[in-house]
Amino acid sequence: MSDAPIGIFDSGVGGLTVARAILDQLPNESLIYVADTARFPYGPKPIAELRAYALEVLDRLVAEGVKMLVIACNSASSAVLRDARERYDVPVVEVILPAVRAAVSASRTGRVGLVATPATVTSRSYDDAFAAAPHVTLTSVPCPRFVEFVERGITMSDELLDVARGYLRPILDAGCDTLILGCTHYPLLTGAISYVAGDGVTLVSSADETAKDVFRVLHDGRLARAEGSPEPAHRFLATGDPTPFGVLGRRFLGPEIGLVESAIVGIPSTAR
Repeated sequence: MSDAPIGIFDSGVGGLTVARAILDQLPNESLIYVADTARFPYGPKPIAELRAYALEVLDRLVAEGVKMLVIACNSASSAVLRDARERYDVPVVEVILPAVRAAVSASRTGRVGLVATPATVTSRSYDDAFAAAPHVTLTSVPCPRFVEFVERGITMSDELLDVARGYLRPILDAGCDTLILGCTHYPLLTGAISYVAGDGVTLVSSADETAKDVFRVLHDGRLARAEGSPEPAHRFLATGDPTPFGVLGRRFLGPEIGLVESAIVGIPSTAR
């Protein structure tokens, strides 16, 4: 058994969808969540740049003494997963394979759509993950503006619906019956995306599936906190201004977010 916290990392508030699922499935566990808001957005940036950012934040979490790392960002998972598993002695859980497993199970036709950031689509991480399911045809569309809507707190607007219609048109034209929300920000837009996609398309979010992986790793590694342990303690940090992250984070996650701490990073962001 281990009282150490689980470390979770994302570029912003999107990873809170994963944090919420972990809290729901493992309410006895403590979390440390780092949002790299100073260098947001990750999606349009080159993979090598994302790798440097992600390793800096993951190093910080390991130094905090976490017992597990959860890369709750598709772009970062695409850039750094292999390096992270070689670099750290703690288990590393990511969000891509859980979503792929769920999509393969959900699709009746083998035609699966993917909406994701440009970095994730360019990396072809999902294409590689689907290689084990050759009957699946994947249609991928980069959707950079979805993240912008979430970080502005906009989950319903005519502009958002118009943008969604444009992004989803190639996926609907391809006859996809399953759609992977390939960025942890996107489940916060489930209402708009589902409205445009229609009832015939099943949406797949990696949050719940990732939390199941976290449960499995904790159980199999005997890393879970013991029953009867003190109340879990959660910490939330932002590399940018903590105030807007706290306001938006409490809206999307809930009262578990109290005071948001500042986390200083050394590698400056390039221009968006």
